[in-house]
Amino acid sequence: MNLDDFSDLIERPDGSVRRGAEERRERLIVPPGSLGRLDELGEWLSAAQRSVPAKPVDRPRVVLFAGDHGVAGLDVSGRTAGSAHELVRAVLDGASPVAVMARRFSVPVRIVDAGLDCDPELLPESVVRHRVRRGSGRIDVEDALTAEEAEQAVRLGMRIADEEADSGTDLVVLGDLSVGGTTAAATLVAALCGTDASVVTGRGGAGIDDLAWMRKCAAIRDALRRARPVLGDQLELLAAVGGADLAATTGFLLQSAVRRMPVVLDGVVSAACALVAQRAAFRAPDWWLAGQVSGEPAQSKALDRMALTPLLDHGLSVGEGTGALLALPLVQAAAALAAELPERAGEAEPRDGDATEAAGSEPAAGSGEAAQAEATA
Repeated sequence: MNLDDFSDLIERPDGSVRRGAEERRERLIVPPGSLGRLDELGEWLSAAQRSVPAKPVDRPRVVLFAGDHGVAGLDVSGRTAGSAHELVRAVLDGASPVAVMARRFSVPVRIVDAGLDCDPELLPESVVRHRVRRGSGRIDVEDALTAEEAEQAVRLGMRIADEEADSGTDLVVLGDLSVGGTTAAATLVAALCGTDASVVTGRGGAGIDDLAWMRKCAAIRDALRRARPVLGDQLELLAAVGGADLAATTGFLLQSAVRRMPVVLDGVVSAACALVAQRAAFRAPDWWLAGQVSGEPAQSKALDRMALTPLLDHGLSVGEGTGALLALPLVQAAAALAAELPERAGEAEPRDGDATEAAGSEPAAGSGEAAQAEATA
């Protein structure tokens, strides 16, 4: 499997449709620029959907990839190593921030166990049936995954993306449920951006004290020594210092771009996976939005490298897709404004027929099995 093959499969959102959306925006009753970033979002959605005006975002879904990381055993996290299943249970019980918000916004949540370190009987079969392995290796001294497990995890993410696209999901809010995940994510960002461990080491969603921060920084430094020799191969990099959940998230992001399904990124874990995916397919970030600023330095560095500007900055560090979900109403508002605001009196009617007709004449990019087979041939 070569992730570079995705570069030939992923196209950018339709530029001609975006120009049509921009022209229509000039004719609306509110002055151009008066809606700020909402104008840009509406035009981006039009291009992604191949529709002028933009269509409503009616079928969003939260997708959370879950996993435990062996490096958490070094006490680099505010949570106990191997306890990510407790985060999963809180979401399932409706007792976590993302669950509360998803309930309020009427957005379904899907949890995918890629590498939890717990007995499968503790969670529903629908969650654990995808598991690649139990936990991951301690990335400062050993590989997180074998080469075969890394490929299996990427294919898992691709399969989940195909299932969501085939079911009609029109936008994904992407997050993670992990313990130790920010350490692996920071290692990936540091390796891909060529920076030192201290530049990317944050305090994680659970918060850590100064001593734990120093341990985390040392773990990232040691993991970086193992990551740099394999920078030329994204799959090897994910196997060396990623984890099953990170590899699955990377596969999900790449296949979502193949399927023209927009994704809102949450925190440092999804940003790190997006950076890996960008290395494989440079057009892929055109299909993603950065939902929020998490406060993790590695996230800021990754988003800057991908030229993605976060929609919100409310100081949310809880993770779990919460910040990205909070940005969803903003995206939905942008679609509604682009579609429903009337044009100024005397202006010509919008010519959305040409754009949507042309778009409709082509099949959706990459049906699940065909695109998957082509990407991995």
